[in-house]
Amino acid sequence: MLLVLSHTFKQTNPLNKKNMSLKIGDKAPLFTLTDSDKKDISLADLKGKNVVLLFYPAAFTGTCTKELCQTRDELSFYNDLNATVFGISVDMIYTLAKFKAENNYNFTLLSDFNKEVSTAYDCIFDVWNHGMKGVSKRASFVIDKDGIIRYSEVLATAGEYPNFDAIKATLKSL
Repeated sequence: MLLVLSHTFKQTNPLNKKNMSLKIGDKAPLFTLTDSDKKDISLADLKGKNVVLLFYPAAFTGTCTKELCQTRDELSFYNDLNATVFGISVDMIYTLAKFKAENNYNFTLLSDFNKEVSTAYDCIFDVWNHGMKGVSKRASFVIDKDGIIRYSEVLATAGEYPNFDAIKATLKSL
């Protein structure tokens, strides 16, 4: 079962309003999503750990695969800094399971199929390629052990690549 932001969260959190970008120093919006192994993952349960959220448009696409393969290959860096990495897209959990298996990803992929988390983090395309609506933008967030956003990057073009050097520098500074 895919769990998303609660109705109460949507009513009380002003970050769900369109065009309101999250800023460094903001409290990260909490969420619960289902991973490619059909397990529920809650950001609230990760208090005490640094978290890296990598939003990406779609599984099996060129830049997304390259981004996540680099993350896979450098995962020990994140682990050494007590950071948990999540890839997030609007793909179904079944698609993510196949994507993860085919690329030997060693970190968790989360399905934001209902687009609630991408919307809360203000990183969703209204219209993407070929008229597809509601696809996650490529975006990166570093959230510290207290749930505060310490790095934020939302890219306007899906073909752009995240600034991994800035993500790593932010983690090193925590």
